[in-house]
Amino acid sequence: MNKKITIFLLSILLTTSCKEEKKESKHFETADVIAVKTVAVESLALGSNINASGLVTTENETTYSFKIGGVVSGVFVEEGQFFRKGQLLATLDETEIRAGLNQSDLNIQKNERDYKRATNLYKDSVYTLEQVQNTRTGLDIARRQKDAVAFNARYAKIYATADGFVSQKVVNKGEIVGPGSPVLLINETSHNNNYLLKVGLTDTEWASVKIGQKAVVTLDGYPDKKFEAFVFRKSQAADRAIGSFQVELKLIMNDSKPAVGMFGKADINTDQSEDLIVIPYNSLLEADGNKAFVYVITNNKVKKRPVTIARFENDKVFLKDGLQKGDKIAISNSAYLNEQSTIKIIK
Repeated sequence: MNKKITIFLLSILLTTSCKEEKKESKHFETADVIAVKTVAVESLALGSNINASGLVTTENETTYSFKIGGVVSGVFVEEGQFFRKGQLLATLDETEIRAGLNQSDLNIQKNERDYKRATNLYKDSVYTLEQVQNTRTGLDIARRQKDAVAFNARYAKIYATADGFVSQKVVNKGEIVGPGSPVLLINETSHNNNYLLKVGLTDTEWASVKIGQKAVVTLDGYPDKKFEAFVFRKSQAADRAIGSFQVELKLIMNDSKPAVGMFGKADINTDQSEDLIVIPYNSLLEADGNKAFVYVITNNKVKKRPVTIARFENDKVFLKDGLQKGDKIAISNSAYLNEQSTIKIIK
């Protein structure tokens, strides 16, 4: 009797154990099916803008200097100071210049007397025609020498040829300078429309940019403002120091006056458009720089595929390659997926 009870209890335990194993097995199989949402890949034609950065400068950067050497008697502007066209900026001591003018006047007077005396002697047949002509030539040379001295005297003063400001003051009062030595480095700013942003582009970007194309510029000195600009000049040779091609954007500053050397960023609009694949941001996996992965749906299975990112825009990602229009990709539960997962597509 006890044996029968024992056998009966063992059979109950075995039956219960088998049922639990079946339940666990069933639970395991159910957990292996992962519900995912999917979306069909689309393409979108977008304008290909060029992003670049550079420094603010002006249309004309000029070095002012004296034509002749001498002692600087005055520099009437300071670094950063604005000036108007025609304003006197610097002068040389005129003591030596005035002495040169007086000497040339005396030389002319002497040659005039020589020519007058030679003319009278020629009339008396004392001087020959050649001697008269020689004195006349001496008088002409003296007059031309005075013209040269007077011309140099005019360039012993520096006047502004246009509106602008001083970016660097090289010399001060009392210093001795030679002919053509820099005195002031200036930037012209006629009507506040001469500010430029000089940026460096690659050869491909340089070729796609045309004169007159519009751009939007932000400057570090004005973080809350966006300035309109357009392509003003394109260099025809690469900058040897940095290896890029220089493009100058003319800024429309209105009442703002940035400092030369201020850092700025530009978004240049081009005429070219690019057909890019667009996908949701939450479909990306293991993004690193411009490389990432997505799960592509194929026969209720997923395939991990590498993609190349072109750019981000809000919750969208634009791809250069890796997917084709019409591909279906997973946009949910991607962290739980692998290529052996069985999926269930939900809406």
